[in-house]
Amino acid sequence: MKSSEFITSAVKPSQYPQTGLPEIAFAGRSNVGKSSLINRLINRKRLVKTSSTPGRTQLINFFMINNAFVFVDLPGYGYAKVPASVKKTWGPMIETYLSTRETLLGVVLLMDLRRIPGLEELNFINWLNHYDIPAILVLTKADKLSKTKRIKQIFAISKTLSIKSDDLVIFSAKTSLGNERLRNEIENLLRLRTHSKIT
Repeated sequence: MKSSEFITSAVKPSQYPQTGLPEIAFAGRSNVGKSSLINRLINRKRLVKTSSTPGRTQLINFFMINNAFVFVDLPGYGYAKVPASVKKTWGPMIETYLSTRETLLGVVLLMDLRRIPGLEELNFINWLNHYDIPAILVLTKADKLSKTKRIKQIFAISKTLSIKSDDLVIFSAKTSLGNERLRNEIENLLRLRTHSKIT
């Protein structure tokens, strides 16, 4: 990774940065490990702030990568212990970004390997399909399970999502498992619009 820097935070389209560069968004349930994954991808320890408190990210955060494309960290959804009034704004905030952002190339959707995807994940995937937004499905926190349990969970999750297990990226920010594959998947999306590389 040559360079990475924070650009801005936003809650509505008028606040989105007008870089004109392709964007890859990262989405997932609160505390699924989004910040850790992004930091691992770009080889930076603290570009994206991590927290053990679910729901800490309440804005859409934009990061310039290699001066060629942008990573977008979307607010986590799910069981975050935040005021209901705040939680209500997240859905429309995320939906507005995903449905209106012309420079968006695709979404990396993170799901915890230890949990079977729920209705929120299924709805999110269906919503992305509806808008023809490419999705890279990533199962995080792989280091938390033994190899046997990992295989069992991958099978169960792929069955729930009605996809092949090979279509899931198994990831661990702690051990770097899946890091190279995820980079390749993102680069494939970037090639649709640019010759930029993530490395």
